[in-house]
Amino acid sequence: MTPKVRLTAKERGDEVLRAAVRAFAASGYEGTKTDEIARLAGVSQPYVIRLFGTKQQLFLAAIRSVCDRIEEIFREAAAESPELSALGRNYERLLAERELLLVLLHGFSASGDPVIGDCVRERFGSIYTLIRDLTGATPEQAREFLSAGMLMTVMSAMQLLGPDPIPMPWAAEIAKTFDN
Repeated sequence: MTPKVRLTAKERGDEVLRAAVRAFAASGYEGTKTDEIARLAGVSQPYVIRLFGTKQQLFLAAIRSVCDRIEEIFREAAAESPELSALGRNYERLLAERELLLVLLHGFSASGDPVIGDCVRERFGSIYTLIRDLTGATPEQAREFLSAGMLMTVMSAMQLLGPDPIPMPWAAEIAKTFDN
């Protein structure tokens, strides 16, 4: 029998956060219950609340985690080549981590909540600033890059891009334009 390894509080918190990202990606802020997150993480619901305080605070932590990962992917791309095209090529990595994009979209849709909205706006602004800082892009170039990224994000949410896309002629036509 293998002895059970005890996780540190940080490791357990990271595990809960990963479970929260999966749950919020699937059901959004309003549709996700903290007991569902607890079940996914293999902990009790009171433990989730003890770690994060409220569902809102857990959702904010998930948004921050997702945005940190997006920024990490963009930094890695820029380290190879500090150009918008390099960041764009690495967008495939984001499509492979579809839950990130879904949580981001749920964050946008929950932005009517003032606290969530403030967080989402601040983090999206950080991504915009990072893109400009990493590549030297003009505001117009950064806007075009983000516009294409948002279209890819929405198409990913509709399962038209990424692993095993649903074939739709119009989506295939648009997807070809992302390679240019």
